[in-house]
Amino acid sequence: MDRATAPAASPRARLSTGPEATREIGRRIGAAAGPGTVLALIGPLGAGKTQLAKGVADGLGVSAIVNSPTFVLMNEHPGRLRLYHIDAYRLDDPEEAVAAGLLDERQADGVTVVEWADRLDGWMPVERLVIRLDTPAGAPTHRTLRWEAHGPAHDRLAREALAVP
Repeated sequence: MDRATAPAASPRARLSTGPEATREIGRRIGAAAGPGTVLALIGPLGAGKTQLAKGVADGLGVSAIVNSPTFVLMNEHPGRLRLYHIDAYRLDDPEEAVAAGLLDERQADGVTVVEWADRLDGWMPVERLVIRLDTPAGAPTHRTLRWEAHGPAHDRLAREALAVP
């Protein structure tokens, strides 16, 4: 995968009012995702990255239980498209992900969701959908999701799945 950085589109934002709303946003993404989709999730501990990933899995028709793969680094789940769920939290160096085979060409036919994607800075594919999750002040169950689409397929995905209804 190419490690270069593509120019970012204008960031957009959406408010989630709780974990189920975050999962619903993920379901919309999973339902609209195509082969080669890469989601780069960024946010502090407890921001909702795993809830969003669970929603993506639901949208892909994954029937297995999806949990954060913090200790195994990556889980694969069959669905409409294969889900590659990566958690980079425990990586000390982004090159560990490459050495471990976490980012490679086999994911081209599936959907890759990377939690803590900022820890893989410089190694993520150029074409991706970056989603930053933050907790707005004074609203502990709410999340602000801000996204940047890199590449035409991810721009289409953002327009279809993240447009405010």
